[in-house]
Amino acid sequence: MIITIRLRRALATVFRPFSKVHPDEAVTAGLMALSAFLLLTAYYLLKTVREPLILLQGGAEVKLYARAGQAVLMVGVVHLYGELARRVGRMKLLAIVFLFFIANLAVFTVLAKLDLPIGLPFFLWVGVFSYTVVAQFWGLAADIYNEEQGKRLFPIIGAGSSIGAVVGGLFARALVPFGPHVLMGTAVAILLVCVSLIGVIERRAQSVKVTRDEAHPDEPLAEQSAWRLLSRDKYLWFIAGMAIFLNWVNSSGEYLLDRTLLAAAKDAAAHGASARTFVGTFKADYFVWYNSIGVGLQLFAVARILKLVGVRRALMVMPSFALAAYGAAAFFPALAVMRVVKIGENALQYSLQDTTRHALFLVSSRVEKFVGKTAVDTIAVRMGAIMSGLMVFVGTRLGWSTSTFAAINVGLAAIWIGFVLLIGREHQRRSAQHALDVMAEPLLDRRAS
Repeated sequence: MIITIRLRRALATVFRPFSKVHPDEAVTAGLMALSAFLLLTAYYLLKTVREPLILLQGGAEVKLYARAGQAVLMVGVVHLYGELARRVGRMKLLAIVFLFFIANLAVFTVLAKLDLPIGLPFFLWVGVFSYTVVAQFWGLAADIYNEEQGKRLFPIIGAGSSIGAVVGGLFARALVPFGPHVLMGTAVAILLVCVSLIGVIERRAQSVKVTRDEAHPDEPLAEQSAWRLLSRDKYLWFIAGMAIFLNWVNSSGEYLLDRTLLAAAKDAAAHGASARTFVGTFKADYFVWYNSIGVGLQLFAVARILKLVGVRRALMVMPSFALAAYGAAAFFPALAVMRVVKIGENALQYSLQDTTRHALFLVSSRVEKFVGKTAVDTIAVRMGAIMSGLMVFVGTRLGWSTSTFAAINVGLAAIWIGFVLLIGREHQRRSAQHALDVMAEPLLDRRAS
């Protein structure tokens, strides 16, 4: 008992520079952060395998079309997931989803060892896996913490994700020479540890009820299909709209960076430099910068921003940055400008924006946290990428300049802000109702007794 108390206090002290964590929260928060770390480490191992497989076995065109195929595939996945949620409770749902994907990955590992052409199916699978399991994990986090706890503890959990992404990339680079099957097999082992930790977290966690009528975690999560839920839930619609425009702007911005980079590489080649070396060096530096800044923001800024301005105002930071940044890029469409724009955009997305987006579900029902969130995080995200692809397809054939694409992103960022305002209004209403429910709980309990 004494050792447990000391462990809690020690963990709370370790977390103190990053966010306020009470000793009785420290162990579960630490396990959540470790699970997030392992999940993202495994994902970056698989992401490293995915790129050469699809490019060498299919080509750039197949990769582009496969992104659209992922969106279609996710529609079916969300439907099946919603039907499963109507039959099982929270822990069974998490276990079934994780073990299903782990079993799939074990099969891919064997196929990769046999050197079979799995580039396209593996690319499709990784897209579904990454969005689905991450949505499940954060749905669990939103379900076991209340709004006040989430604002303090989500930055700690998000830090685990950010560090896992960096470590996963470095680990993958070391394992690449051993072949794709080694990276896949390592990811299988990591995910098995991750799902074991989630089981421990589930046993430790005390569910936070949104209302007195909230179902027990072991009861089926949903009474209606995923599509019926989405059709009647304006909060989810607003979040989906934000996700679509966020990813539309981000994907288009990535295209603009690549476009200006290729132009600069061509100019460098004309002066005797190697275009491949120019692009490779630039991309390596680019990844290091936005990942490093993202980790720094996650560790030292996100918790403080959420405490200072709250979830609703924190959501305004990234679209406001995009509005100003792409406005500057429209007037100065140079590589140096696009580099700063995309480093800032990605660093904000992978730290403040993602943590705040997950925190939106702290005031939602359990079915919204699991079924609704999974639908939004899979289909809406891919829809944004598809819209960006269609825009680029049309724009390149019409001869649009880099400045034109950047100006369009300014307009898209303005619409994005509109969705943030709609989310903020509904979030405020739900947050106020949640506070009233919490205040009424002791009174109702006394009357019942």
